[in-house]
Amino acid sequence: MESYEILWKTTLPELEKTVSSISYDTYISQLTPVDVVGNKIVLCTQSKLFADTVSAKMRVKICDALKKSNAEVSDFSIVVAEGREDYLNKFGEEAAATAETHGAPVNPKFTFDSFVVGPSNEFIFAAAKAVAENPGEAYNPLFIYGGTGLGKTHILMAIANYIKLKKPSVNVLYATCEQFTNQMIESLGKGKTSPADFRNKYRNVDVLLIDDVQFLAKKQGVQTEFFHTFNELVMQNKQVVLTCDRPPKEIEVLEERLRTRFEGGLLADVQPPDLETRIAILRKKSEEQKCLVDIKVLTYIAEMEGDDVRTLIGKLTKVVFASKLHERPITVELVNEALKESAGEKQEELQADDIINCVCDFYKVAKSDVVGKKKNKEFVEPRQICMYLITDMMNLPLVTVGQKLGGRDYSTVIYSRDKVAEQMKSDTKLFTEINDIKKKLLKQ
Repeated sequence: MESYEILWKTTLPELEKTVSSISYDTYISQLTPVDVVGNKIVLCTQSKLFADTVSAKMRVKICDALKKSNAEVSDFSIVVAEGREDYLNKFGEEAAATAETHGAPVNPKFTFDSFVVGPSNEFIFAAAKAVAENPGEAYNPLFIYGGTGLGKTHILMAIANYIKLKKPSVNVLYATCEQFTNQMIESLGKGKTSPADFRNKYRNVDVLLIDDVQFLAKKQGVQTEFFHTFNELVMQNKQVVLTCDRPPKEIEVLEERLRTRFEGGLLADVQPPDLETRIAILRKKSEEQKCLVDIKVLTYIAEMEGDDVRTLIGKLTKVVFASKLHERPITVELVNEALKESAGEKQEELQADDIINCVCDFYKVAKSDVVGKKKNKEFVEPRQICMYLITDMMNLPLVTVGQKLGGRDYSTVIYSRDKVAEQMKSDTKLFTEINDIKKKLLKQ
């Protein structure tokens, strides 16, 4: 059961106490929860007249019931849709954009159970688990640092997912440092109350998770705001967890008072995994892709150059796709052929624009509409498929992917990528279409 379903299910008994049985049957029972955005649960109905009536006549009682039964949500909004799928098709991208003002989406697949533990990361795993079990009591702040692709974001989201599951009343906010920066700047230009709203959002949480704090470097105004946010939370024993690609002392032009705060908790260094851990990670990823790969092949891939786990997983994904494409078993020979093909001259020239152009051509839509601001379904779906394919076939930062698709936010890319990946599991037509596009790109 999804979080929005759980939240609504716990609210219904409170509503039964405060509304008549006729009102409950007529209105409340006809509402379907489809999402949670910030402090609001999103409910859907098929009639605009019905939605307007509920908003006008039942708002106070629904909000009161939400406040009594859930600490996470205190308000609601109603959309006209036939269900969750229709809601996502109509409002998906708008919902993701709205969610950006509250924080970035947390990938539900990034859990402690899906995190492969080895000698290089067992310390940080134990520290993160302790923080998730006792927020504000174990290590505060917890500062996780290490190179790209070593699992820092995974462990950060694992903390969020664990707390949401085990302690649903605890208010958790995950955001990137870039998002914090952009929202702060945006708040300054929106009027007198907006900066206060921004501060309330980040300071009225129980657990604050901030990814990539190296982006604070050289931003004096943002550092000052972040310092006060950090201070207020820690003084109230609220948990703060930060990730960075380097230790605090190596962040350029960082205020000394902020540096000492970062160093005042637990510093945890994530090291590149050893060979055994790399093999274990690849084995887990192959199982997730429902593909059994011989240990010799996994070892061969794990021994390739580079410590970036994300790159290794990308290589495995290419090999699995080549196996399905050519209907051949996964062998060392196929690994060499698939990776040689992807690293060859033609594949090396593959750019994000190639993928966007191929998708636009496949769906017969103009590129200007796909990278533009239009929210029509015929443009939104190809746009989301572009984001999925670029993240799947290229090793680009998510921020760069968003820039290629009209300057969209990091969190919109995550939302679109995960939405398409999830849809492909049950939508055979979409699965076939995306594989056809991949084949065209690989043959270019």
